[in-house]
Amino acid sequence: MPPRRRFGLISAATAALAAAGVPGCGWLPREPVAPMPVRRFPAACGPRADTLLVLLPGRGMTLGELQREGFVDAVRAQGLAVDLWLADAHMGYFKAKTIVQRLHEDVAAPARAQGYRRIWLAGISLGGFGALVYSDEHPGDVDGVLLLAPYLGEPEATQDVAAAGGLQRWTAPTGDLPDTAFDRRLWRSLQARLRPGASPAPMYLGYGLQDRLAPSHAVLAAALPPSHVFTAPGGHDWDPWLGLWRRLLAAAPLPHCAR
Repeated sequence: MPPRRRFGLISAATAALAAAGVPGCGWLPREPVAPMPVRRFPAACGPRADTLLVLLPGRGMTLGELQREGFVDAVRAQGLAVDLWLADAHMGYFKAKTIVQRLHEDVAAPARAQGYRRIWLAGISLGGFGALVYSDEHPGDVDGVLLLAPYLGEPEATQDVAAAGGLQRWTAPTGDLPDTAFDRRLWRSLQARLRPGASPAPMYLGYGLQDRLAPSHAVLAAALPPSHVFTAPGGHDWDPWLGLWRRLLAAAPLPHCAR
């Protein structure tokens, strides 16, 4: 089935993302292909798991980098009964406005057809933005979200939310918004999602305290349970991310291998 465009975030955000970029991530211009390439790594224990973790890279990252930087080994080291898929959700899919469609048709739908009962979506920087947008447009596909330094829009929108006293006190704009206000659409969707009892899918956040995006992360962190937020010294780079990834994996209610 075609993706639902409830918030239109991808359409609205594409121009801003392409023009302004995402701080801290490189740029590798690539054309999107269908189906989206996916690297699959089985759980370290037993037959195929019934839980799948899908990791989306940041802007300019390759799947090989994710593997070399230790993100696959970290899942195995935790002893998780979880299969890991690395989805090549690069900037080309955002520019083409097909990121949600490709994630649905090439990742989530095939995973459900293969028998996965639970799907967790994770993302770094731009990948975190993609994870949030996809889980908003296809909430039934996602059982939980892990975010590493997610891109949450421009500083002005974050400052408006913070000045109102936080996400739940902020008066979200109503009705249609211009494309330039895509980040306010994102905060509006986060506000609805994080209201008590609104969503059964948990969200976990990790970020570096010196990250240039940290002000927006702190606003989101204040709306999450403290046990779902992890910080570390460092900026928008690999150094804090791997340690934070390990902590997110340890905290999330993911199944472990039988001992």
